[in-house]
Amino acid sequence: MQRNLSLILSLAVLVSCARASLPATPFSAEPNASAGAEPAKVPVVGGCQIFPANNWWNTDISNYPLDPLSSQYIAALPGNLHPDFGHNPDYGIPFNIVPATQKKVPVSFGYASQSNPGPYPIPPDAQIEGGRHSTGDRHVLVLQQTVCKLYEMWAAYPIHGGKRWRAGSGAIFHLDSNKLRPNGWTSADAAGLPILPALVKCDEVKAGAINHALRVTFQETQAGYIHPATHFASDSRARYLPPMGLRFRMKASYDISHITGQAHVVAVAMKKYGMFVADNGTNWYFQGQGGKQASCWNNNDLDQLKNVPGTAFEVVKTGRILRKT
Repeated sequence: MQRNLSLILSLAVLVSCARASLPATPFSAEPNASAGAEPAKVPVVGGCQIFPANNWWNTDISNYPLDPLSSQYIAALPGNLHPDFGHNPDYGIPFNIVPATQKKVPVSFGYASQSNPGPYPIPPDAQIEGGRHSTGDRHVLVLQQTVCKLYEMWAAYPIHGGKRWRAGSGAIFHLDSNKLRPNGWTSADAAGLPILPALVKCDEVKAGAINHALRVTFQETQAGYIHPATHFASDSRARYLPPMGLRFRMKASYDISHITGQAHVVAVAMKKYGMFVADNGTNWYFQGQGGKQASCWNNNDLDQLKNVPGTAFEVVKTGRILRKT
């Protein structure tokens, strides 16, 4: 994750920081966007439904209209798809599923003004992105069963064996709600989005269907965001760079008949649900489950997606870009 400290400290001048709520249909702010879209089967992880059926993440966008700037966005984003996960357990983003009785521990945050305060139900042996000695983003994702709350942290470090933690930022998501974070707030992700719902997961690929949008990164983004994103991490006003929350869809015309196995399941999801711009990073990198379950991935299978060019995608219109006033 790449964050711009000066931008984060200036978020007080962003558009209203009142907590935003989704309308009954998430994309109803764009009257033509919901035409023909029907929510599919809602993902379930650890016994918890991952957001309501009409949530942004779970909405079929295969018939959504093109963004007027679609071709310009694509032209500005060279490269091919790249699965940012695989058989190596330190590659990808793991998540932890804990019971409702999991003991909560104190957490201190570097960006406390934009973080949901602790305590968080983090187990002492929590899986950390990249492993316990990682110098990378060190995301820690915890799904609490029964109450179905999602706790996510970025730049997370255990202290005294996990009796408490420190992190750069943290966010709590109620999985039965469509409520967004306040405008201008980050999360464990630069865009203010949740991470776990966006991951390609072992169980869903094994079952043959991914019923949600994915997340994707780009090296350069613009200083703006589209809901459900609530935060940006750039100082650029270039209109052809993607804002956080911009949604990409693999073109219906792009032939995926030659893509097989695990990669085919992912490609189908990209046509139906697409990908949200969630963070700054290498162009066209998208994320999946890592950690202890990473042995499920077939690297040769996933590598087929590295041959898919960015020009296989288009941008759909889902809402207006919010910027600093």
